[in-house]
Amino acid sequence: MEALPRETIVDVLEDRLRTDILDGRHPAGSYLPPERQLADGYGVTRTTLKHAFGRLVQAGLLETRHGVGTRVRDYARLGGADLLPMLVRHDAKWVHEIFEVRRGVGALIAERAASRATRKQCAQLHVLLEAVREADGADAVQLADVEVHRALARATGNRVYLLLTNTLFNAYLPVRSLLKGPFTDPSAAYERLAPVVAAVTAQDARQAHAAADAYLRATERIMLEGLA
Repeated sequence: MEALPRETIVDVLEDRLRTDILDGRHPAGSYLPPERQLADGYGVTRTTLKHAFGRLVQAGLLETRHGVGTRVRDYARLGGADLLPMLVRHDAKWVHEIFEVRRGVGALIAERAASRATRKQCAQLHVLLEAVREADGADAVQLADVEVHRALARATGNRVYLLLTNTLFNAYLPVRSLLKGPFTDPSAAYERLAPVVAAVTAQDARQAHAAADAYLRATERIMLEGLA
């Protein structure tokens, strides 16, 4: 068994600062109080504060200028999709917005894949689809399902679609354990996804779009029930 990670004071402070920023206690564009004042307020050392700052700078929530101070970045204007996992951890309502994008992007990917997939890619899709039915346990089924969607994105011939697919999956990783509803029954998961693969390999773009939209709506409904 793998030991569980221990939460350090830096972890706690990072989480507290992140929450204060995302809740608006430190508004976008504002400068944080001087380090000494802030450290005293949180009851930590300045070294601990600097470590937490470093993580939040890397996450895209803060920017530090030597001799000027540390300012809260306007993540809604300047941030990228890499912030989504952190935002989902802070507020699960983001999942609803992610699912809306998932529907639109996923259906478009299936449509493009139907027009562009090679014979080799079609054959691989069937292999990956079969892996969904043969997977053991909800977690394994879910991961097998992800690989089918990655293969669909690759079949479009557009690498940006693959990156978008990865981004959307990574976005709800923080709550993935609550989203296993559609994957508890391998056969049912297979049956839901099979029409998408069938339409893509038949090179029927319109049907692929419709099948993917139906699949995404059905799985979204089940996953949101799990969150509720």
